[in-house]
Amino acid sequence: MGAVTDDEVIRKRLLIDGDGAGDDRRINLLVKSFIKWCNSGSQEEGYSQYQRMLSTLSQCEFSMGKTLLVYDMNLREMENYEKIYKEIECSIAGAHEKIAECKKQILQAKRIRKNRQEYDALAKVIQHHPDRHETLKELESLGKELEHLSHIKESVEDKLELRRKQFHVLLSTIHELQQTLENDEKLSEVEEAQETSMETDSKP
Repeated sequence: MGAVTDDEVIRKRLLIDGDGAGDDRRINLLVKSFIKWCNSGSQEEGYSQYQRMLSTLSQCEFSMGKTLLVYDMNLREMENYEKIYKEIECSIAGAHEKIAECKKQILQAKRIRKNRQEYDALAKVIQHHPDRHETLKELESLGKELEHLSHIKESVEDKLELRRKQFHVLLSTIHELQQTLENDEKLSEVEEAQETSMETDSKP
C-alpha cells in the first residue's frame, strides 16, 4: 500500500506541474509503471498499470507539444524583437541625422549672429573713422613700414640660409671626423693585434 501511495503522490505532482519541469519525473514514473506492468500478477493489475502508462505518455506528449509551442512562440518573439530592434536602429540613425542637421543650423545661426555683430562694430568704427586725407597719409606710412619690414625679413632669411649651410658643413665635417677617428681606431686595433701576434710567434 505504501508503494501505491507514493505512486499516487508522484502522479498528483506530475498533474500539478504545468511548466514542463517534471518531465524527468514523468519518465521515472513511466519506467516504474512499465516494470510493475511486466511484473503484474493479475490481469486487472496489468490493465491498471497499462492505463497509468498511457496516462503518463499522454502527459509527456502534452508537455512536449506545449514545449514546442513555447519554442515556436519564442522564435516568433525573437523575430519580432529583431524587427523592433532594426526599427529602433533606424529611428536612432534618423535622430542622429536630425541632431546633426540641427547642429549645422545652430552653427549657421551663430555665424550669422557673429557676422551681424561684426558688421555693427565695423559700422561704428567707420562712423568714427578719420577723413580721407589722414587715411591716405596713414596708408603711406604703413606702406613704408611694410617695405622696411620686408627688407628686414629678406635679410633675416639670407642669414638663416647662411647659418643653415654652415650648420650642414659643420655636420659633414663632424661626420668625416668621426669616420676618421673610427678608421684610426680600427687601424690601431689591427696593428695592436699584429704586434701581439708577432710577439706570440717570437716566443720559443
